[in-house]
Amino acid sequence: MAVYTLAFLAYIAEWIFGSRSKVGRTAAALTATTSEPARKTAPPTVTVRRGGETAVLDRPEVVVRSAAGSRDVPDGPGAHGGTEKGDLYGRVAISLTVLAFALEFGGVLTRALSVRRAPWGNMYEFNITFTTTVVGVFLVLLALRKNVRWLGLPLATTVLLDLGLAVTVLYTASDQLVPALQSYWLWIHVSTAIFCGAVFYVGAVSTILYLFKDAFESKLASGGRPGRFAGSVLERLPAAASLDKFAYRANAAVFPLWTFTIIAGAIWAGDAWGRYWGWDPKEVWSFITWIAYACYLHARATAGWKGRRAAYLALAAFACWLFNYYGVNLLVSGKHSYADVGLGALRAVGL
Repeated sequence: MAVYTLAFLAYIAEWIFGSRSKVGRTAAALTATTSEPARKTAPPTVTVRRGGETAVLDRPEVVVRSAAGSRDVPDGPGAHGGTEKGDLYGRVAISLTVLAFALEFGGVLTRALSVRRAPWGNMYEFNITFTTTVVGVFLVLLALRKNVRWLGLPLATTVLLDLGLAVTVLYTASDQLVPALQSYWLWIHVSTAIFCGAVFYVGAVSTILYLFKDAFESKLASGGRPGRFAGSVLERLPAAASLDKFAYRANAAVFPLWTFTIIAGAIWAGDAWGRYWGWDPKEVWSFITWIAYACYLHARATAGWKGRRAAYLALAAFACWLFNYYGVNLLVSGKHSYADVGLGALRAVGL
């Protein structure tokens, strides 16, 4: 947590000390788009020569529209503002994130070695593994040269909050599992659930930023002038269309794996309890989450549900996943109540 805190401060420094000289790219692009008079141009033609003859064919006009609308806005320069000083702070932040990831991964590994099993038998172990996986997904995207360094600050903030909750409220000493969990399905079912949650988290953060950036671009397009904070922060993010596309691809890519997670859980339930489905709260909320993301993906395939309305649906789906993650384990009694912490523990710490 100490190293993550240093990374958090470095990400803040990247945003603060990054240059603002490129602020205005979105405004300039929107101004150029709206100032030009609408005019129709003749469609381009293609000349084809064959056997000494010439035929002129009309090339069909291709219109590309993003979920954020028809705005053609360039991506922002990033948190560093395109300057050497800001980029230096960003690189320091990434280096600290890699170090923190290695330390946390070591903690997860030693936890597994201490109990000789998969290190996610209770909420504490699930939390530390989940945050490790989220950071791992972020670092893999960076290694693939994806423009996702803007995720660094919200990521470090969330990881610190999650780890703080883990060590203060959810901490559980190393122990063996209850008989129902002593199965190889623990490695399969829970690991896929953790990975899906990590990718869903990345998609949710991108969706939230998309909503802010889309409102920012809409205000500029209508001739408004956003405040200084919006101009210095939102201007550096990718365009709303880019954020929206990234969120959609993340959610769509991991949705089949979430489907497999539910199926694997049902098979495990059949082995452990003699039935594949018993309407346990964890099972119900996993299915609700699946339905919510399925509705979101279906809505994205429907022209009338692109953009902000689909984004709200994506956030509702992630809220279902969060309740399944925390609420079901902490507040609801069921066969999946392996959190080793409940209402009594929450009241003891004043929550």
